[in-house]
Amino acid sequence: MERYSRQQLFAPIGEEGQKKIIDSHVLVIGAGALGTANAEMLVRGGTGKVTIVDRDYVEWSNLQRQQLYTEQDAKERIPKAAAAERRLASINSEVIVRGTIEDVTAASIFEYCHDADMIVDATDNFETRMLINDAALKQGIPWVYGACVGSYGLTYTVLPGEGPCLNCLLKQIPMEGQTCDTAGIISPAVQITASYQTAEVFKWLTGEKSAMRREILSFDVWRNQFSKISVAKVKNPSCPSCGENPIYPYLTGDKSAKTSVLCGRDTVQIRPAEARSLDFQSLANQLEQAAQKITANPYLLSFQAGENRVVVFRDGRALIHGTKDQAEARKIYQKYLG
Repeated sequence: MERYSRQQLFAPIGEEGQKKIIDSHVLVIGAGALGTANAEMLVRGGTGKVTIVDRDYVEWSNLQRQQLYTEQDAKERIPKAAAAERRLASINSEVIVRGTIEDVTAASIFEYCHDADMIVDATDNFETRMLINDAALKQGIPWVYGACVGSYGLTYTVLPGEGPCLNCLLKQIPMEGQTCDTAGIISPAVQITASYQTAEVFKWLTGEKSAMRREILSFDVWRNQFSKISVAKVKNPSCPSCGENPIYPYLTGDKSAKTSVLCGRDTVQIRPAEARSLDFQSLANQLEQAAQKITANPYLLSFQAGENRVVVFRDGRALIHGTKDQAEARKIYQKYLG
């Protein structure tokens, strides 16, 4: 136990808490900036088993903030889950690390979370977060939400049966918002957000439930702003995810974005689960630094995203030209449109 001696000297953890950590399983969904930061802290802290699920591969733009990856990973386009597993195994061989290269869906999420003690949200889109929310609530597993963009970060812990869930807070999937690809991000915002997330995990695993946060915590590390928002009164008794008669709507599939390959065309259509009402001027401003050849008329906005041409309609429907790969099309949609 010499390896964890400094952690054990921290009185709220101690030897007994460390044993509980070693006997635990944490599921990390997403292996980007938040995922790599959380996973490394969990592995270095001795979490017995860490499962990482991610659909993406390492790119050069990841290296500025996604701390587990190397230039060689980017050159070879190694899947993030595989690169993270390899790197974490070299950091702590006592921990079981499992990296899975997959897009988390309603059909697959229970395969990963059924025996997890806690779930860490490290995703980049609310469709997946709402799926995590419903799956965790149905299984009675606590999970910690995290998000960051620019110099801003936000985190909230969902404890099943206590306080509001993410569906209570958001009512529906947010349909607009900046992403790291449109507004940028600095690594300090990532590290602070991830630190708050991992701290919540360790509190839960060691039985320090009374120390867990019951508010939304947000901060802007550049502007020196910090706030906590009490949400106890927001819990909705009729919430379809955590209310008195839950139906877990995001597990049914009808709350997911619909994708289809257009017949005879190298194009994928994506239709969001909830109709949007896009402001093309605001969207164009968000895309200005991230995309090229942005044009718009009263009916649609189009832009060039690398080798793909993206056409977006006011209701949020989009055509991703230049691919027949539906997973790749979803990635492009979420990257630029949130």
